[in-house]
Amino acid sequence: MNRIYENYLKKHFCDEQQMILLSGPRQVGKTTSSRDALPGSKYLNWDVPEDRTSILKGPKHLYETLGLNVLSEKKACIVFDEIHKFPKWKNFLKGFYDLYGKKLSICVTGSARLSAYRYGGDSLMGRYFPLRMHPLSVREVVFPELPDTVIVNPVTIPDTTYNNLFEFGGFPDPYIKSNKRFYNRWRRLRLELLFKEDLRDLTHISDAARVRTLADMLTDRAGSQINYSHLAHDLQVSVDTVRRWIDTLEEMYYCFRIRPYSKKIARSLLREPKIYLWDWSLVKDPGARFENFAASHLLKYVHYLTDTGFGSFELHYLRDKQKREVDFAVIRDDIPWFVAEAKISRQSISPSLHYFKEILQCPNAFQITKNIPYVNKDCFKETGPVIVPDKTFFSQLV
Repeated sequence: MNRIYENYLKKHFCDEQQMILLSGPRQVGKTTSSRDALPGSKYLNWDVPEDRTSILKGPKHLYETLGLNVLSEKKACIVFDEIHKFPKWKNFLKGFYDLYGKKLSICVTGSARLSAYRYGGDSLMGRYFPLRMHPLSVREVVFPELPDTVIVNPVTIPDTTYNNLFEFGGFPDPYIKSNKRFYNRWRRLRLELLFKEDLRDLTHISDAARVRTLADMLTDRAGSQINYSHLAHDLQVSVDTVRRWIDTLEEMYYCFRIRPYSKKIARSLLREPKIYLWDWSLVKDPGARFENFAASHLLKYVHYLTDTGFGSFELHYLRDKQKREVDFAVIRDDIPWFVAEAKISRQSISPSLHYFKEILQCPNAFQITKNIPYVNKDCFKETGPVIVPDKTFFSQLV
């Protein structure tokens, strides 16, 4: 199936020279999208012994071995997959790009440790653009075209398509199949690979069993604030250990944290983040799953807009000392843009939504509600807090 990321990669390599560092969860479609975007590309996977040997022999040997020095009508393309497992991967890419970057389109794909370029000195500065790949979303499954504005018009999505996305998650294989027995086998295998191979290959953690237990505990707490002390007590480890393990689960794209927004909220004292899963289908409670579904769509939205140059976007939640709370706040270039609540059933608009919209002076406030009919109208034109059908709201993201 066509992905928005594939379309973006095609446009980027047509217009720009920089490498793309494409990161995201295991089995989200990184390799497929990168290879489809760069037809005829040379593909090397660090996990393949022959490819690993070629990479270790250095940029010049690799360039000649792959025949990239042969005159061609088309610009040569190369995809490096899982190269982040090579301890000196950044130095290798720097040398390869400096030698051949003007002659090649280069895409680097991988999971956890691609985020390492953000820490410490960055030898790749100016040579790459990051692109974070997310699971499928409402708009992408029905209209995977590149948006040219931050706000797009809504599009309709069939009920069956939407329900399959909500039930089976946004990872391509189980969504496309939409078969319960296939999904059960796929989910079991993916989690086994995540907590055996990835945990072993990418970390020094020896207690994989308790990390898996922690992951199960976080699944039951999706949409809730993290209490590190309670988790540490239940696991019989220190608070610092729990924090490190959750950092690891984030690096492995099992979960993500949303932190409270405190600017302009004098009474906001709560510091604990809220936890969500990259695969919302793992969340059993319908209300918690819907909130996770909303969080995943909004995180994809802010990541895409930031990575593709529309501005600097962040996702937070709101809560003050009086326990007034709103699920989400999207910050655009350091200014609150809109606040949103996720509700599984139709209710009167939350007083907290009114309160925080006024305090933060947001242009928009939405109560995203499941199981109400789609409305073909731009909800961002509504200035007051408004109840918005989930299909309408999510179809206006990416």
